Amino acid sequence: MMNEPFSILPVAVNVYRETALLEIRWSDDTVCTYPLSHLREACPCVECRGGHEKMGRAHDPDSILVLKPKRAYGLVNLYPVGNYALQPEWDDGHHTGIYSWEYLRRLCPPSASSTD
Repeated sequence: MMNEPFSILPVAVNVYRETALLEIRWSDDTVCTYPLSHLREACPCVECRGGHEKMGRAHDPDSILVLKPKRAYGLVNLYPVGNYALQPEWDDGHHTGIYSWEYLRRLCPPSASSTD
């Protein structure tokens, strides 16, 4: 059985370096604001997860806001990956995490708003 493609897509992605936030406005009008340091701690790559056995949805954080960043991380660059993800380059040199739209939506902090 094939997975259905993720249907809620970003319509705008903004990085606010002065406040260290990434903001994504989604096609359903939800706006998610992610603290950059928390997003770095939620990196989905195998190195950050601690091995292949810790990959996948079962090991995703329940909430990005419960993560305890080791330090304040800055974003050097943010690259699109096809039409399905973002790949951040962090100021600690890390750049292998690919954050799919589905993963980013699941990480959306609870203060997200939807405009009706």
